[in-house]
Amino acid sequence: MLNEYLGSLNNFMYTYILIFLLIGSGVYFTIRTRFVQIRRIRDVIRILGEKSRDENGVKQVSSFQALMISTASRVGTGNIAGIAAAIATGGPGAVFWMWLMAVIGGASAFIESTLAQVYKVKDGDSFRGGPAYYIQRGLGKRWLGCLFSVLLIACFAYGFNGLQTYNIATAIKYYIPDFDGSLWPMVIGIVLAVLTGLVIFGGVHRIGFISSVIVPVMAGGYILIGLIMIVTHLPAVPGVFQAIFSQAFDAQAIAGGFAGSAVVTGIKKGLFSNEAGMVSAPNAAASAAVSHPAKQGLIQTLSVFLDTLVICSTTAMILMVSGVPVSQDITYVQDAVSSTFGPAGILFITIAIFFFAFSSLIGNYYYTESNLRFIRDDKRVLFIFRLTCLAAIFLGAQASFDTVWNLADILMGFMAIVNIIAILLLGNQAVKVLKDYDRQRKAGKDPVFFASHIGMKPEEIDYWHDTDHMPGRDAQ
Repeated sequence: MLNEYLGSLNNFMYTYILIFLLIGSGVYFTIRTRFVQIRRIRDVIRILGEKSRDENGVKQVSSFQALMISTASRVGTGNIAGIAAAIATGGPGAVFWMWLMAVIGGASAFIESTLAQVYKVKDGDSFRGGPAYYIQRGLGKRWLGCLFSVLLIACFAYGFNGLQTYNIATAIKYYIPDFDGSLWPMVIGIVLAVLTGLVIFGGVHRIGFISSVIVPVMAGGYILIGLIMIVTHLPAVPGVFQAIFSQAFDAQAIAGGFAGSAVVTGIKKGLFSNEAGMVSAPNAAASAAVSHPAKQGLIQTLSVFLDTLVICSTTAMILMVSGVPVSQDITYVQDAVSSTFGPAGILFITIAIFFFAFSSLIGNYYYTESNLRFIRDDKRVLFIFRLTCLAAIFLGAQASFDTVWNLADILMGFMAIVNIIAILLLGNQAVKVLKDYDRQRKAGKDPVFFASHIGMKPEEIDYWHDTDHMPGRDAQ
């Protein structure tokens, strides 16, 4: 009964409230920033090549590492099973709307990540920040920031991370007879908890390093498999694109049920996969040491594109060129890959699911730690919290908690609503930061930011003061 109620609330919130808020804010910021996610794409490539900066002699998290942390969280099993469900529900046309949402969402990602940089705080030798921080600093509402942090911790640490481990266990289940009645779920839970513990107890620098290794390798291997399948099914490719574009505007399908149409399905999967405007990435963006907040804002637009235009599109092409029967779960992808690679294809998907899910575990954890320390920065509390996170990972491998997942989705929905309202209220500050960046780039400089240049007062921020040692100051 409770799960049915939560499921209905979840569906209503995402279909009739969040979609319109996310689309509206994405379009608004795209116009306000003059399509920054497209016109500054060259700068993204240049910024990615910048080396890790020193802050008081300590090596900091680089733009690339922060990008990998956010991409690690974005890129999860939803990029595989989620796209299968999207095509099964909304048809090939859903892919078009998924692409469109990535382009629009890039502007929202820029705004929230730029704000995270502006309002970030020093944390010893590193930085932390995110929505809770700019809600407190920018809006002067610490209580709302604390509420946001509590919701995020419950959602990511105990809901979504449990779900990721459940997906790993489910993928391995294919190879083990009587899996549910055996000790294997417990063994998998222990292994995942230990591996995650080795990473998270190493702090943000270890999380950044591991993510910068796992994500490129994981994504590269998956894309390679997709390219091989495209080449081996080349005659089918024109028909795939024809189906995507023709069915995207299928009036009959839309009229048959708007909530399940290609339009809504593609929009939902696109937005919920790339997470632009949906609270997660700014937490990673704040950790980077850059000379100008807009730099990391630009980098985060790339994360949106990598997630949706590259990874999700790879899954879509794998599915549609294969010609295998459509289904809504992971078996659709397994069957598609095995149609070309045989049993080895199923093994590859299992391995891919493991790395996609594991990268999400450590990316999600980083977000929760940053928000816990926003509420209370205490080493003893942090240690206990880490143990509870590992316990959630252990338990998640052993059972499917449908009620917990629905509740986690609802919590994320409320967080997204709070975040969207916050970035709409604070968006003007991010636009001022962008104009400062554009002005310096036009003058041929490597942009360096000082808050006073856009009229911000010292008491509004923790960093970016004129007296701070700014990485890259010599570039001026």
